[in-house]
Amino acid sequence: MSTYDVAIHEEAARRIDGLLLQFLAESSAMDALLIDRSGQLLARAGNVEALDTVSISALAAGAFSSTAAMARLLGESEFTVLFHQGIKENIHVAAVDDQAILLAIFDHHTTVGMVRLFAKEATAGIRAILAESRAQPTRVGALAAPLAAGEVGPGVRERV
Repeated sequence: MSTYDVAIHEEAARRIDGLLLQFLAESSAMDALLIDRSGQLLARAGNVEALDTVSISALAAGAFSSTAAMARLLGESEFTVLFHQGIKENIHVAAVDDQAILLAIFDHHTTVGMVRLFAKEATAGIRAILAESRAQPTRVGALAAPLAAGEVGPGVRERV
């Protein structure tokens, strides 16, 4: 498992989805993406069907990584929040923990202050859920282990 692999159990995923929906309702943001630091999409809420989530996730992770390098040049461990302002839409990116990032897309129907306030609450909730999920034992399926000699069927021959 690399430094940025994030495994989310089913119950944790449901709770995270709930927090993302609550975040959207409270902040009036349009879309929320939870991504890992390598840019893999972990969860999403809102009207994300209209988004190229693969590209935006990868680009946001890259931007977050590059600003971390700038932060280190200034003696900071990282900048935990990024804000990109556009003519029609804005992006708020916030660190959840050392493995995950929350990305919010919003327009003129809300303010950066509202998004920032509720993103802070959402990231704290998601951080706690991810910590609980990481503390759970890894679930290993029955097929994860090699087959024992008696489990091999007649149509399967052992390589010599």
